[in-house]
Amino acid sequence: MENALLNSADYDAIRISIKVAVAATALSLPFGFVYAYLMTFFRFRGKLLLEVLVNLPLTLPPVVIGYLLLVVLGKNGFLAPLLELLGVRLIFSWKAAVLASALVGFPLLVRSIRISMASIDLQLIHASRTLGAGWLDTLLTIILPLSRTGIVAGASLMFARSLGEFGATIIVAGNMPGVTQTIPLAIYDYASAPGGETAALSLCGVAIAISMLVLLVHELLNKKLARRN
Repeated sequence: MENALLNSADYDAIRISIKVAVAATALSLPFGFVYAYLMTFFRFRGKLLLEVLVNLPLTLPPVVIGYLLLVVLGKNGFLAPLLELLGVRLIFSWKAAVLASALVGFPLLVRSIRISMASIDLQLIHASRTLGAGWLDTLLTIILPLSRTGIVAGASLMFARSLGEFGATIIVAGNMPGVTQTIPLAIYDYASAPGGETAALSLCGVAIAISMLVLLVHELLNKKLARRN
């Protein structure tokens, strides 16, 4: 901890953070797109309840989300028999960190995609249907291309949010160096230990650099897509 340079455990934390953020974003993208599509273009009973549920992680403390995941997926959880039957172990693994990050960041992803979808001219959709295009053709040739700005924005926000996830992750995945310890968890360890301030600042610098890089790529992609439109 006295050395300001990053050690092997720090590099592991960086690697795990990026892996978790990429996996959480990739896992959430198809679900986020389908959810945004249904909520934007369809009317059905219970829509308000779904609106509340999808935005709930924005208001709940992440620790609550982590504990609820533990209750559902833990050794004595509701889904424990099914997971045991399938031979799947989620709790206290990097996969649990992915799931926690996906739940916490999902509302940001959905909101960005919905804003993009809501700006689509409905006459384009009606015209494609009038010309004989099915709903899948319309989805793939009209809605998906015109929603790409929102998809990129949502994915960027989701990735950045996953990098910074702490509360839910430490509950459901633990804080095991080289296994589930992400950058925020490593910073927490350093900040809690005497003489760990320098190492914590080093990792803070890495987190800031990664976040700035993500935001820079986000802005460049948005400008490129705006020019194409």
